[in-house]
Amino acid sequence: MLRNINLLHFKCFEHLDLDCTSLNLLCGLNGMGKSSVIQALLVLRQSFETGELLNGRLVLGGERIDLGAGSDVLFEGAESNVVGFTLKDDRIADRWGIVFSYSRTADQLSTPTPNRTNENIDHLPLEWRCVPPFGGHLVYVNAERVGPRKLYQLSDVMARRGEFGASGEYAWNYLNHHQDDLLGEDDPRCVEGVSRRLIDTVDQWLQDVCPGAHLRLAEVRDADAVIAGFSFDQPGDVATRPYRATNVGFGLSYVLPVILALLSPPGTLCLIENPEAHLHPRGQTKLAELSARAASIGVQVFAETHSDHFIDGVRIAVRDGLIAPKDTAFHYFERDGNKTVISSPQVDADGRLSHLPAGFFDQHEENLARLIAPRA
Repeated sequence: MLRNINLLHFKCFEHLDLDCTSLNLLCGLNGMGKSSVIQALLVLRQSFETGELLNGRLVLGGERIDLGAGSDVLFEGAESNVVGFTLKDDRIADRWGIVFSYSRTADQLSTPTPNRTNENIDHLPLEWRCVPPFGGHLVYVNAERVGPRKLYQLSDVMARRGEFGASGEYAWNYLNHHQDDLLGEDDPRCVEGVSRRLIDTVDQWLQDVCPGAHLRLAEVRDADAVIAGFSFDQPGDVATRPYRATNVGFGLSYVLPVILALLSPPGTLCLIENPEAHLHPRGQTKLAELSARAASIGVQVFAETHSDHFIDGVRIAVRDGLIAPKDTAFHYFERDGNKTVISSPQVDADGRLSHLPAGFFDQHEENLARLIAPRA
């Protein structure tokens, strides 16, 4: 599990020092740097998987993430052409880190010579290693996800790798391949009275998001495709016939990769942008509960959210004892000039926050105050 993320001169961060726990909520107005934290993890993982990180190069463009060129990620107010990343996790006593020097001529990032490195990181007394703390599986769900389609592509390779695509394009493929996988007997994400099969668990959580909805899928092997659909309960009668995904609510297709990500095996690093997208407030709150249940058994979750319903759902999960306060972190991002600063209110066992930073999900109260105020 990641315990600390430290960034130097990366995008909007002059210097970020972020403590992490099991469930990490990244909140704040648009353009404050929440996505940049997730992007830093993705670009490091991408560079490690390609082998370039061990060669001292950072891969800014690839399958997982594309951040452009070196000039696109260098902090605008940087006093030196250096970008630094350090991570600390449970497996190593010291932080792992690497510094990259930005070459304006080549517009790229690569490791500088030792003397130049020491010259630029004196204020970050870290032990630099080339042993990245990425031991477990990583799942990333993009904010821009694939919506309803008549057909979804099959890929045995992606299914075996446990991937369903950053945009959820292989979510139905993953579910088709792994539908009979069993969650653990004591897994808190399983619902009482429901089979521990993955597809049944997904179906049950989908009903919490959209009451009465059920998954329907059919493999068309000759076309390397999955036909996706949904049926709906009818009071006092059998369920409706299956409807194509294109003929039901957008949110059902949009939330599927999020549910799958939160049902990942313990040890997974789960990065989710805007889990609340296209969901009713009830569904957003239930998704927060699933996030807390996942984090409680070893799935480390980073969720970037703009939803007060999702935030409240996590607080309720703490109050209900689904996850300990110490395993939950709220980070609020805001700007101070051209750089981002973060405040992190603590949550207690009753789900109460130690303080509310200015602008921290207070728009509802402001709107209500305007509605009840006397007319001028």
